[in-house]
Amino acid sequence: MTEDVTVHEELLTIGAFAARARLSAKALRLYDRLGLLAPAHVDEVTGYRYYRADQAERARLVALLRQLDMPLARIAEVVGAEGGEGAERLAAYWADVEARVAGQRTLAAYLRGRLSGRSSEMYEQFVIETVDVPAQVVITESRHTLADELPAWIGASLERLEAAARGCGGVTGAPFVIYYSEVSMESDGPAESCVPVADEAAARAWAAGHGRPWETKVRVEPAARLAYTRITKAQVAHPQILAAFEAVEHWMAGEGLEMAGPCREIYFADWEAAGAEDPVCDVAFPVRP
Repeated sequence: MTEDVTVHEELLTIGAFAARARLSAKALRLYDRLGLLAPAHVDEVTGYRYYRADQAERARLVALLRQLDMPLARIAEVVGAEGGEGAERLAAYWADVEARVAGQRTLAAYLRGRLSGRSSEMYEQFVIETVDVPAQVVITESRHTLADELPAWIGASLERLEAAARGCGGVTGAPFVIYYSEVSMESDGPAESCVPVADEAAARAWAAGHGRPWETKVRVEPAARLAYTRITKAQVAHPQILAAFEAVEHWMAGEGLEMAGPCREIYFADWEAAGAEDPVCDVAFPVRP
């Protein structure tokens, strides 16, 4: 639907408007089709598009945002925002881009080492340590998920579990996610989000009394010795995080340690407040001599 115009208002043909906006007519037709910039008027008989001169600024803004590889839905949010909100939305998008690029930089360095036969040298960027953790009562949520859906599910599931933990004596340790099988674009796990809680009886009552569309459990996670490495927010992204998992496995083999359970990610930092280079997560494997 186009805006109402009077017959007295001066409108520009798509060709004249394209020249003023320094864009092609093809681009303007695309923006119209995507709902980013509708003509001020479309002739019902000929189908010709007409634009107001003051639409040129929005057209140029859309074109510039597309040069940032911004998804179309986010472009619509930025150009449709009022006041300074558009700048805030752009800043949030660019922070995500920088975090992704930082992670990709790490991945590229790792892959260069692998392709040149120097994988073991690339593992040296990761500091591997061991720690003994006690048995913990945990409330959990499990799901089969592919890699592209994993971050959103982890965030949502841990939020649900941490909310439930308030009625189970509170959270007593860092939340973690266990991978019982590979999660990639071809393999869907499953994965299990876990939140340690203080009151096992209350947790079991919660699990029994709430119907949910996802699989939830209460169980005791046994005491274990973990071999782990600490990684940044940028390194958590898939597939960059695979280098961290492989580094721990490589170290375990060198130390003669045997894997004693599925790998996991332990989240100890405020994800939203953390920057791309801030440590947020431990990649860990239970081990035995």
